[in-house]
Amino acid sequence: MRIIDLHCYPSTQEWIDCQGPYVDALAKYWNREWSAKTEAEVISEFAEAGVESCLVALDLETTVGTPPCGNDYVHSMWKRNQGRIIQCWGTVDPFKDSAINEVKYAIETLGLMGFHFHPIMQHFAVNDEKFYPLFETINALNVPVMIDVGTTGMGAGMPGGMGAIIRHAHPECVDKLAADFPQLKIVCAHPGWPWIDEMTAVTLHKGNVYWEMSGWAPKYLPDSIKRDIRGRLQDKVMFGSDYPSMPYERIFREWEEIGYTTKILEKFYHGNAEEILGL
Repeated sequence: MRIIDLHCYPSTQEWIDCQGPYVDALAKYWNREWSAKTEAEVISEFAEAGVESCLVALDLETTVGTPPCGNDYVHSMWKRNQGRIIQCWGTVDPFKDSAINEVKYAIETLGLMGFHFHPIMQHFAVNDEKFYPLFETINALNVPVMIDVGTTGMGAGMPGGMGAIIRHAHPECVDKLAADFPQLKIVCAHPGWPWIDEMTAVTLHKGNVYWEMSGWAPKYLPDSIKRDIRGRLQDKVMFGSDYPSMPYERIFREWEEIGYTTKILEKFYHGNAEEILGL
């Protein structure tokens, strides 16, 4: 079965470096060493797992002060490894004066698939209308966005969460953005805990909102979302891993243990991503 992984970070030194002070917090959160791999090691892990990956760029320069693992970087890694990496989500720092130009460059010059936003770590809410010119540009380019929902391991357990506000990633922010930009395809990333029911409601209500299940061990998903994946959400949910957060072996084993039919897994692992995102 084809497996499209919508949410893979480069996992190289450049990616580690761009996370700055959050590296130690992430290691504690995931209970393992949070360290860099070589590009060859990353591609080997994708190949061993049998996934076709979509890389995710990351720009936290405004909030962390570190150089981004940016659009040129993921683009070059993609082009060196076509076939195993099939596309990239670009990044844009909404606070930078160059944001709109970066959006145009990433799509028109680099050919990236769309943009990923990390509202908690980028310190903004996507329904804040002062950022709407940015989303108007993305919408005009007819590309999707992927927006993290729910809490994050970045800063988790640290004093004050290191300044991050988890409410920025509440589904209500996506609900408003989707209503104001009805032609914009929005893929919400992660199950969205502690607001899984709210995220379910937004996904069901907004025809332009979809959902990928990365960054969460499947066995810990509540029964309600497991049921909805085989039922009313089966055409709107997609696979993502949040690589390198958890081993692929564990992720696939736990999805298998839920007992979905082949028809549901075909939609989840690749069919919906093909239909919705043209992959």
